[in-house]
Amino acid sequence: MPTIRLDKFEVWFVTGSQHLYGEETLREVEQHSMAVAAALNDAAQIPVRVVFKPVLTTPEQIRDVVLEANSAPNCIGIVAWMHTFSPAKMWIAGLKLLQKPLLHLHTQFNRDIPWSSIDMDFMNTNQSAHGGREFGFIGARLRLARKVVVGHWQDEDVLQSVGVWTRAAAARHDALTARIARIGDNMREVAVTEGDKVAAQICLGYSVNGYGLGDVVKYIDAIEEGKVDWLCGQYEEQYQLAPELRRDGHRRESLRDAARIEFGLRYFIQDNGFVGYTNTFENLHGMKQLPGIASQRLMADGCGFGAEGDWKAAAMLRAAKVMSAGLPGGTSFMEDYTYHLPQGNQQVLGAHMLEICPSIAAAQPSCEIHPLGIGGKDDPVRLVFDAPPGPATNTTIVDLGDRFRMVLSEVDVIAPEQPMPKLPVARAMWKPRPDLKTAAAAWIQAGGSHHPTFSQALTAEHWEDLAEMWGVEFVVIDEATRLRDFKNILRWNDAGVYRRA
Repeated sequence: MPTIRLDKFEVWFVTGSQHLYGEETLREVEQHSMAVAAALNDAAQIPVRVVFKPVLTTPEQIRDVVLEANSAPNCIGIVAWMHTFSPAKMWIAGLKLLQKPLLHLHTQFNRDIPWSSIDMDFMNTNQSAHGGREFGFIGARLRLARKVVVGHWQDEDVLQSVGVWTRAAAARHDALTARIARIGDNMREVAVTEGDKVAAQICLGYSVNGYGLGDVVKYIDAIEEGKVDWLCGQYEEQYQLAPELRRDGHRRESLRDAARIEFGLRYFIQDNGFVGYTNTFENLHGMKQLPGIASQRLMADGCGFGAEGDWKAAAMLRAAKVMSAGLPGGTSFMEDYTYHLPQGNQQVLGAHMLEICPSIAAAQPSCEIHPLGIGGKDDPVRLVFDAPPGPATNTTIVDLGDRFRMVLSEVDVIAPEQPMPKLPVARAMWKPRPDLKTAAAAWIQAGGSHHPTFSQALTAEHWEDLAEMWGVEFVVIDEATRLRDFKNILRWNDAGVYRRA
């Protein structure tokens, strides 16, 4: 997988004004705008380039910069600032044409009022307070999806929110050309992993197509023995190898089979330009074992993955990998597997049969081999580890037939109370907010999948910004959730606000 680089993307910084104030004021506005754009570009919280564009004072200028942004391949969005009062009718034509995400930065150049020197010249130049409200009205009148960030442009929280938005914009941009391979179709009779792929491509951008096992197996069978040897050496260097998988171990050949599968999958993905894929244990014809360590390592490299044919999970994980590039903490495909239900201490054990991304490992993973119990194939090789304690999010997107709904649950990962020496899978233990009873009931009421995207790098704000850009319903389960209110939110949303076009 190519390394995910966000610094290749850019957002354009545009400033609104008008000719009413005269050329001297407009020069000052431009100087201020250049300084703000440069500061945003240099901010560590913002991972993309911020490109200054000349101050906009006419409808024609606004329309032209929007059309230019729409066609610029590396431009992923526009940040707009109303330095003075910019009459919003000037913005209608441009905003109606805008095809990329919009952030309204409601700030002003000066942090403080200059108490002893403030006069009407200063007031005429620094009119963001009501200029931003004029711009806000036209955004509301046009029903325009956008993010509004309020505060001084040098403040940490402002830079952080702008940075979050740019990460979501990068994920949205990536999805527009993302290709997901569905290898072996869906797990039989399962509902939530199915859905309308055409509607998903129209709404979310990524395309999903099916491929037979033979398309992958031909890559696996062509892998040279020298490459298999090299990859087994990588496993030995990076993980704690179980004795039976070492060079003199009696299961060494299984490790070689796993390495051959990983190389085959990598070449299949690389040659066809995929950024994510699915498989299912019910369709493994031609493979000796279900891809375990292969899927885990591909996820760690930024590839989206969904088990049992869950293409929406694969696309969500890819979006998470793009948004979280360079951030501390990992992201992974996940499953709410089983509960710990003592009164007052209820917890969730998240895991899967094999495929949990090692980016969430608290320590060096152990490379092991164990029976799978289903699928009818050889015992698969996998990485085993625990996730570190700390806050996390579980997020999923589901197809309700008339629209897509994104569901997010905030959780707190905890250390397991006791060792689980016989559980041969990677896992995370967590307590949902506000508690398991409320969170699980709300998730179920919302129709959330059992395959969330788990992240210790992303917050609800990242996912909310992406949902806004995709135009999909977003519901969050957090410390403030009350089930009666949450059910009412679902009913209100069902009234038609998010109906699919």
